[in-house]
Amino acid sequence: MDQKAIISAIIGVVAGVIIMGIVGFYSMPGMMMLEDRSPYDFETTIEVFEEKVDEAGWSILATTDMKEILAGHGHDVLNVKIFELCSAQYSAEILALDDERIVSPLMPCRVAVYEKSDGITYITRMNSELMARPFGGAINEVMSVAAVEIEDVIALVVQ
Repeated sequence: MDQKAIISAIIGVVAGVIIMGIVGFYSMPGMMMLEDRSPYDFETTIEVFEEKVDEAGWSILATTDMKEILAGHGHDVLNVKIFELCSAQYSAEILALDDERIVSPLMPCRVAVYEKSDGITYITRMNSELMARPFGGAINEVMSVAAVEIEDVIALVVQ
């Protein structure tokens, strides 16, 4: 192989890596967060979501009403409620292991229900399955199973 072909190949590889990095950087937010349109209004979405979470055996540890909180600080925003969800079984599996406790800031799972200015209600959450992969081991296994369960609950709401 001549020197010109080698230099061209190296430039091509470097350019490819740079382009992939740029594409990955700008597509990451869309991959890290999942959003589904609800067929219901805000209040009905909340009711159905809470019911389906309970039926799935998960607990709602806390509900944060961001509209209410921000109103107390002089801001007017559309409806946004953030739910902190927990499966005691999955939480215990991760928190029982010393090295896996590093993901405790990601616990409990958070799901938000909100309205957009078009009046449509949405459900959003972190893509836990994607976020768990880099950790590997027990974290990946447990969070992947938990993510599938949460996705099943949300599918029952938005179907």
